[in-house]
Amino acid sequence: MDPAPLAPVKILPSTNPDSAPAGETQRPTPAGPAGYVRWIICALLLFGTTKNYMDRQVLGVLKSTLQHDLGWNEIDYSNLVFAFQAAYATGMICVGWLIDRVGTRLGYAMAMAFWSLASMAHAVGSSFTSFVIARSALGFGEAGVFPASIKTVAEWFPRKERAFATGIFNAGTNLGAIITPLVVPWITVHMGWRWAFVITGALGFVWLAFWLLLYRKPEEHPRVTAAELDYIRSDRQESVAKIKTITLLGHRQTWAYVAGKFMTDPFWYFYLFWVPDFLQRQHGLALIRIGLPIMMIYVLSDVGSITGGWLSSWLIGRGRSINAARKTAMLLCALCVVPIVFAYHAENLWTAVLLIGLATAAHQGFSANLYTLTSDMFPTRAVSSVVGIGGMAGALGGMLIAKVVGYVLQSTGSYAVPFLMAGSAYLLALTSIQILAPRIEPVTIATA
Repeated sequence: MDPAPLAPVKILPSTNPDSAPAGETQRPTPAGPAGYVRWIICALLLFGTTKNYMDRQVLGVLKSTLQHDLGWNEIDYSNLVFAFQAAYATGMICVGWLIDRVGTRLGYAMAMAFWSLASMAHAVGSSFTSFVIARSALGFGEAGVFPASIKTVAEWFPRKERAFATGIFNAGTNLGAIITPLVVPWITVHMGWRWAFVITGALGFVWLAFWLLLYRKPEEHPRVTAAELDYIRSDRQESVAKIKTITLLGHRQTWAYVAGKFMTDPFWYFYLFWVPDFLQRQHGLALIRIGLPIMMIYVLSDVGSITGGWLSSWLIGRGRSINAARKTAMLLCALCVVPIVFAYHAENLWTAVLLIGLATAAHQGFSANLYTLTSDMFPTRAVSSVVGIGGMAGALGGMLIAKVVGYVLQSTGSYAVPFLMAGSAYLLALTSIQILAPRIEPVTIATA
């Protein structure tokens, strides 16, 4: 548990993003190789995110199968996505707060165990109500993945490496989305759709064993050298006081992150939950043939996630400010989403796949930098809470897009409107971020 605050606190914006808190001396960045343990931790985060998105996407891959077997229509399916998003929004606040209180090691372990069991519970569902319950439990537990991962990156990486590390673990969203349409159809054809939920859910307990075995804080990890620890702490800004959520809501930096998540997250959920159906409906793909096009989309997404994170880190390394580096990368990504408006009208399957893949790649690059803004602007102790607040906003946006897509498809059968909305969302999001946070400045803890 965190120690009790020594005095009331307030948050004050710093005028220098790279300055240390008053009374502290900025550590020089060590020269030469600094060690490798932080990248092992990053790999754990990558596989955790991969597992998260495997569990999340099983429903999207099996949409047509479950609609046939259980008699759902488009509104029913949108209501399942809505239930997931509502629980995810609630979980973002609750689980983000919990992780800031109990720490990343225990908090992430609890979240993984909970959502893995919830994923397996889908296998016993036979009614719409039972799926709503299982889906809601899955959403609540899965809310822990990003608060825990972003907090871990803030604990284990200096600022100049955070976007790159975030891009790497965030690529797990794409790995999960690649693996699921390759594996789940095979399991469904040979063993039945219930086993798809059981097998993917059970993988979480394999990951959990490695997490508990390998994860410690940098200063407690037996394999971290003094050089690597100094490197990790080279630009660290630490606070000894707790930060209340209500305090975070009083700052424009929080709302900049919230605006970005609210406007862009819904379209990632749209890609995740509806693109398999779009390809099946628009281009006549059978379930067993959908794996390769989906794999192509998310391979491109992986490239976008890592490249987007690398780009801002590279710009910082070449002397650009954090503010300029992050926003330049985000602008390029936002522009790359725009061509998705033509995906609905593409007559060729692979043209549509490439347009969607470009958009998902750009989303992931945008997202890697957006996530990193939290550790750029907030002390490590507050990062999970801020990510939770923004994640809740993104999930609320996801609830809205679920209803919009469900009713549009039920009434028109057309995906044109959702693709048009996706094409403009990222530029609007970046504009909002610029208005609310014209400079990426950290907030620092100061005693009253």
